[in-house]
Amino acid sequence: MLWTLVGVGSAVVAAVLPGAAAPVTSQDMGRLARQPGTLSITVPAAVNFGSAFPGSSFSRQLGEARVRDRRGGQNTVWTATVSATDFTTPGGGAARQISRSQFSYWSGQATSTTGSGTRVPGQATSAQAQSLSVPRTAFRKTSGNGNNDTRWRPTLIVAVPTTAVGGTYTGTITHSVA
Repeated sequence: MLWTLVGVGSAVVAAVLPGAAAPVTSQDMGRLARQPGTLSITVPAAVNFGSAFPGSSFSRQLGEARVRDRRGGQNTVWTATVSATDFTTPGGGAARQISRSQFSYWSGQATSTTGSGTRVPGQATSAQAQSLSVPRTAFRKTSGNGNNDTRWRPTLIVAVPTTAVGGTYTGTITHSVA
């Protein structure tokens, strides 16, 4: 039987709040107060993975993931994390569920970067793909200032169980950044 897999993307945005105000000295009198910046991630809203047969395996790119770091300052690092839910088709039962452990993720290299800092992919090549049975590091920035962008096009590998019944399966792949 043929089945269709539809992924629903989501992103989490984190705001960086200011710490305690520093005392103002005479040389600071002419400066404006700096507003806190933000750290955010965006991903495609939905991805249709197409159709496949039970017992087969396929891979599809998820579209562009993008981290925007507008926090400024020195040594603003971040980690983007990816997680997944099980994918299901209506009706319930084990044959109508594709476990998230059947999904493997690899980020690939950055496709675009701006600003300073060292970016490190979670899984640089398909040989390093990791199961989404637990949350995984998708990408990270390990050094440099804020005010930068990082983009990548992750790939999802799906192993369709031989027991899967025909239907449209839906689930969620979530990227977050902190």
